[in-house]
Amino acid sequence: MFQDRKDAAIQLASRLEKYQGPETIVLGIPRGGAETAYYVAKHLGAPFSLLVSRKLGHPANPEYAVGAIAEDGSTYFNENAQAGLSHETINQIIEQQKKEIERRIQILRNGEPLPDLKGKTVLLVDDGIATGSTVFAAIRMCRNKGAGKIVVAAPVSGRERKSKLLQEADEVLILETPDFYSGVSQVYINFYNLTDEEALAFMEKWKRDQQQK
Repeated sequence: MFQDRKDAAIQLASRLEKYQGPETIVLGIPRGGAETAYYVAKHLGAPFSLLVSRKLGHPANPEYAVGAIAEDGSTYFNENAQAGLSHETINQIIEQQKKEIERRIQILRNGEPLPDLKGKTVLLVDDGIATGSTVFAAIRMCRNKGAGKIVVAAPVSGRERKSKLLQEADEVLILETPDFYSGVSQVYINFYNLTDEEALAFMEKWKRDQQQK
């Protein structure tokens, strides 16, 4: 069990120390990944930002992920999840999430672009991986941006998801893969969903840290 996201992030960062330095870029997947990634980046002394990737929810059940889309338009679709959905419906879902992505980029990064990923080692960090849809879309975006190496890092994931992630990322670090995995929160003593404001606070904190160096 992890006490909270900070505790989990520090444990995660200690296993990522070979990636210390400015040639590594740590990208959190908001909202929860903002806090985890902040502490990982701080420990590694690496640049930090937030990559916005959004789940594409099924019209009949928005919590069920048809797939996901990253901020550059890179998409990932879960196997068989599109069954029964028309291209028109899928395109409507995508357009809705594109608008939400733009809103979040303005809120979480003040509209600023991501760092240049070309040739860099990119650590994609989240507070835990459930379906993994947003992470898969983020991996594809980093590939499209020319990242040299893509490492997915999270405190917890299901074993099947970890196996699938290994097919797309160059390296995957997951601290806990429970036998019975019902959701990210099960490995945390203290866990709650972050707001946009709380995720933004970690970006602002990072900027203050850099100014004080």
